[in-house]
Amino acid sequence: MSRRLLVSIHLYLAAFFAPMVIIMAVSGGLYLLGVKGQMQSAELGFVSGLKLDAESPTLFDDVDAALLGLGVEANFEYVKGKGSEFSTRPSSREHYRLRQRADGVAVSVVSPSLQGAVMELHKGHGPSWYKQFQTAFALGLIFIMMSGLYLGLMSAAYRRQTLVLCSAGLFIFLALAFL
Repeated sequence: MSRRLLVSIHLYLAAFFAPMVIIMAVSGGLYLLGVKGQMQSAELGFVSGLKLDAESPTLFDDVDAALLGLGVEANFEYVKGKGSEFSTRPSSREHYRLRQRADGVAVSVVSPSLQGAVMELHKGHGPSWYKQFQTAFALGLIFIMMSGLYLGLMSAAYRRQTLVLCSAGLFIFLALAFL
């Protein structure tokens, strides 16, 4: 591959993914600062006698039937269970939380704020097609970083700076990660 073609691919991918990198960096930074977004929750109803099991092969159908019993035609891809709490996914948009109780299941509708929705996407809780896009995004970022390093190392004018900065970045990452 010619240097010119590599630079062009590097530039096009970097420009294409730049908005997503910025959004993910801002949302992740806000999350680390304690701004996690809001999840507005409202009690929807109670389904008596229902017992949900995270290991059940019919969990999806059980949750769908419970929601239909409450008059809700929900559009969800799967159900995530943790302990006695279950959530429909994707949770980056309006979704449902089901809490197992001794006598049945309490159902709430949950609506994320914009920051909450972006955080759910950031954590991989979006629609399946978005998860595939995130995988392409990850591969694109790896290519952008590797091609940038390669281009820096292959240029006599930038080789030393590239080696020093890459080494410093690796050292600081490892030092902070294992302190």
